[in-house]
Amino acid sequence: MTSRLPRRLDFYMVALAGTVGLAALFPASGASARVAEAACDLAVALLFFLYGARLSTRETLAGLRHLRLHGLVLAATFVLFPLLGAATVLLTPVPLTGPLQTGVLFLCLVPSTVQSSVALTGAAGGSVPAAICAGTYSSLAGLVLTPLLSAWLLGSHTELSADGLLRIGLQLLAPFLLGQLLRPWLGGLVSRHRRVLTPVDRGSILLVVYTAFSAAVSQGIWQLATPLALLGLLAVLLALLAAALAATGLGARLLGLDRSATVAAVLCGSQKSLANGLPMATVLFGPGAGLMVLPLMLYHQLQLVVGTVLAGRWSRAPATAASTPAPTALTHRGAPPAPG
Repeated sequence: MTSRLPRRLDFYMVALAGTVGLAALFPASGASARVAEAACDLAVALLFFLYGARLSTRETLAGLRHLRLHGLVLAATFVLFPLLGAATVLLTPVPLTGPLQTGVLFLCLVPSTVQSSVALTGAAGGSVPAAICAGTYSSLAGLVLTPLLSAWLLGSHTELSADGLLRIGLQLLAPFLLGQLLRPWLGGLVSRHRRVLTPVDRGSILLVVYTAFSAAVSQGIWQLATPLALLGLLAVLLALLAAALAATGLGARLLGLDRSATVAAVLCGSQKSLANGLPMATVLFGPGAGLMVLPLMLYHQLQLVVGTVLAGRWSRAPATAASTPAPTALTHRGAPPAPG
């Protein structure tokens, strides 16, 4: 599985990079921009409708028994990351431009991912059901917490108001709830044709990326992304990922999680969802979302590369005994942290 995973992820990353390049060369403007924005809104609604139709209520409720694991992932996602994001404002060695700094803060407020964390957890020999539930709970919590935290920490950078909250409800929550209501009739169909519907998911994200970066190019916002700022951004993102991996590994040890649950906690608690974050950014930031989603896109690539390396190492290592002292996820070259 680990040998196939990088190839699948690389293709999507190439498509994302190509979409950004397309927007840079041929940005949508005028009437075409309005058409792209309308198509983007429909694509985002469809995306969250499919999320709702796929989510098994039975599996979600069954996963509640992993309370310590889910608490750790939620705390890392919505407490630790926002604190780290706020700290980057003071600790960044290379000053970031306004939109990039805002994008880093927004990245820290996005929920965890489901698909890649589940794939990596399975490849590493961790608990796949726990990863599915942890990612799912994070995504559901993010529908409420991400907009609220964005309004609190980002303030005037967002378009969040009563109308903005209504738009989030209509564009994100309503399609999701509709998918849940129709799941008894559509759930089986969606599950059987998951491979056929995957292009719909990926295509929706690519359309969001194209629309956001087209607006950024049209506004000349790329002039703010100097090479020095991009190098500073990469350093900040690597530090965020390292801190998240170390903190979730230590938290799993302190909570006494077993090896399979620890793998799920480390991989879920350190990841951020591109699929959820990009649509939310278009709703929260409007036409100004272009450069602000660049940190999320780069972090997504970093988490996949680092996660794939860790999953490969952990899958080749024997399970450690519960009594074995557990180093952090960053310094260990074998199995993931075990409970102390």
